[in-house]
Amino acid sequence: MVSRSRKMWMRVNLVWVAVGWGLLCCGTTAPAEVAPPAGQPASVIPVQIPYNAPPEADFPEVEQATPAPDVLSDKELQRAEALLPLLEGRQELYIIAEFVHLGKPVVPVLVKALKMPGTRLRYNAIETLSIIKDPQAVPDLLDVAGNGEEITRVRAHALRVAVRLAPLEALPMLQTLVKDPADTIRRTVAFESQHVRRPEAVSLLIDLLADEEKYVSITARDSLWRLTRRGGPPHDWQGSTHEQRIEWSKEWKAWWEEALKNRGAAPAKPQSEPVS
Repeated sequence: MVSRSRKMWMRVNLVWVAVGWGLLCCGTTAPAEVAPPAGQPASVIPVQIPYNAPPEADFPEVEQATPAPDVLSDKELQRAEALLPLLEGRQELYIIAEFVHLGKPVVPVLVKALKMPGTRLRYNAIETLSIIKDPQAVPDLLDVAGNGEEITRVRAHALRVAVRLAPLEALPMLQTLVKDPADTIRRTVAFESQHVRRPEAVSLLIDLLADEEKYVSITARDSLWRLTRRGGPPHDWQGSTHEQRIEWSKEWKAWWEEALKNRGAAPAKPQSEPVS
């Protein structure tokens, strides 16, 4: 009796399992897509609400700065000379901006600061000339760079700005400063010579490869690569000695002399004809 009731209970459970499984399968099966009748357009369901762009912002007109004069009057020149001592002090940035606003006409007044006392004053004057970018200041800058009694930092900055303003005009000074006693100046020569696209710049850089200071020699090697795109034989420049750098500079010198000989020659004829 117990076994018969148990069998009946199992049959009922199996029936309910089959019914549940069927409902589950019918619910997860996707209905077949029905194509719209011929001649009727397919319905379009909007996915975004119509959007109106916001109005353009109306900014007020900004008052333009007063343009710099092409020629300074006597009163403006006197005022510019009175501002020169203020290139060193709390208001130095405002004074630099004032000279920059006056532009190229104020350069003859600004170069007078290169001979005034005060290292920071002279340095700021050179920085102002680099912002104005007027080549007429190059002779005065080169005089500062070649002055052995000037502070090395001021000399290096003057040489850097002069080369950027007029590379060819600064080339003779670069050749002179190759043997300068200050290694910082020689390193500046090695770095700035890459901006002079002349064969003479390559020659002076090869001379600096044999410099007694390692970092000057490495700077000259980097500038040579930028000028000639030649890396040269692989050498340990970081761990080199002065004698080794002298020998390596001879390798560069031999290559450069050969390159100068072949510079104007016609390209050699290929040994074999090109494949057609």
